[in-house]
Amino acid sequence: MISTRGRYAIRVMIDLAEHENGGWIPLKDIAARQGISKKYLEIIVKDMVAGGLLIGASGKGGGYRLLRHPEEYPVGEIIELMEGPLAPVSCLADGAVKCPRASECETLPLWAEYDKLTHDFFYSKYLSDLIRK
Repeated sequence: MISTRGRYAIRVMIDLAEHENGGWIPLKDIAARQGISKKYLEIIVKDMVAGGLLIGASGKGGGYRLLRHPEEYPVGEIIELMEGPLAPVSCLADGAVKCPRASECETLPLWAEYDKLTHDFFYSKYLSDLIRK
């Protein structure tokens, strides 16, 4: 299940893309438009800045903006930054230690297929696909 962190991060990204004007967009404006607590968004955008999705500027006239064009952000990248790996089972996560039962695991093909479907779905959708035209 995708948590509010992941869903709200996508909403923040969409909002920034839709209201991009070359300047900084204050978090209070995003929070008001999205109906999300500014305090909660502060936690989320901090991780998004650290993860390289956004850039922020503090102080008067500050705010946030995208680092890249909307068509350069796969939705899967946003979700994985906020939620962690999309892998349905730990043995399929990136960097996982090879499971000693992998060669005899009857369920591994099922999980591998589901993992591929999920990955391919979220990485084939881009932020630009979600923006209202």
